[in-house]
Amino acid sequence: MKIRSITPYAVWVGIRNQLLVKIETDEGIFGWGESGLSGREKAVMGAIDHYSQFLIGRDPFQIGALWQEMYRSQYFEGGRVLQAAISAIDIALYDIKGKALGVPVYQLLGGKQRDVIPTFATTSAPPGPEMIEQAQMLIEHGWTAMRISMADGKDGIFEPRQSLALTAKWCVKAREALGDEVVLGVDYHHRLSVAEAASYCQKMPSGTLDFLEEPIRDETPEAYEALRRMTDVPFAIGEEFASKWQFLPYIERDIHQYNRIDVCNAGGLTESMKIAGWSEAHYVDLMPHNPLGPVCTAATVHFCAAVANFSWLETRSSPAEKLGFDNTDFFPVQPRIENAVYKVSDAPGLGVEVNEDLIKQQSFKFWEAPHLKRNDGSVTNW
Repeated sequence: MKIRSITPYAVWVGIRNQLLVKIETDEGIFGWGESGLSGREKAVMGAIDHYSQFLIGRDPFQIGALWQEMYRSQYFEGGRVLQAAISAIDIALYDIKGKALGVPVYQLLGGKQRDVIPTFATTSAPPGPEMIEQAQMLIEHGWTAMRISMADGKDGIFEPRQSLALTAKWCVKAREALGDEVVLGVDYHHRLSVAEAASYCQKMPSGTLDFLEEPIRDETPEAYEALRRMTDVPFAIGEEFASKWQFLPYIERDIHQYNRIDVCNAGGLTESMKIAGWSEAHYVDLMPHNPLGPVCTAATVHFCAAVANFSWLETRSSPAEKLGFDNTDFFPVQPRIENAVYKVSDAPGLGVEVNEDLIKQQSFKFWEAPHLKRNDGSVTNW
């Protein structure tokens, strides 16, 4: 069996683009992958085209060797754009291999360790009574873990101190209303400084939050270590990491408690399994990032099924959010949420189907993440 073609599709689904990759073989078996670098799909498509030049004609079963060749056979190895391209290709190769062998992808990763994949959902209402009502609704639908909202600002303005004060107030109210058994976290989308993040945590009684996600930027592990000394809230970090080397200081220096690994950014299933084992050795649990489409969800479900150190998988398909990423017209067969869990598919490959004819009719739309500013006019993080 040889790779015959590699075709990327960047198409608008829901509220933004999804970058899908189809790899076809000379035996008629094909696989689907997905890239996770939202907002920079054109750059990733260029990288996929570069890789296609030497991947066509190769054996799709040699997944590990092809991964190494894509990563190492260039002087400027790694980086988020290249790794997003490698991730999509890697996932599609697993889909091909599973279909060819007649087994689900989790069998290629060591076998299934769980039958269902628990998820965490996210409220969409801003901090306030409606947010708590959404959280209570999620509990009624079976969720025992969730992210509640941060105060997001208005009209493109984000003032950290204003946000953290309001968010802390309503996190305390949420804990009081929802009880101690539900797992509560907040994603601050790396918008705070060390001092601001510490202040935020200190405004709440210990035990209010079960995890704090991405409070500050990740480039300097020492900054996270400083924050670690000032709060006892567990950290969930890593959705933007693009390799095991970016995870290295966080895992080995015991900075965080949850890895927000994204199989569509970190190097696909091949790299993610290595990160999972490394994390297990340091008692770091996995809370995979999953804000993309059903191909990413399917790949991540198989990954979660095959690892030991798993907590919850992110879902953006709860009753509290209507983002449209799982449009059934585009994806007639895909993982489905039932009672807050994904059932692990036993279909060969990923177990997801893509309506390619409909995909081909769609167009790419430029989407740019919000460019936030503070009241003084300076740029701040989205």
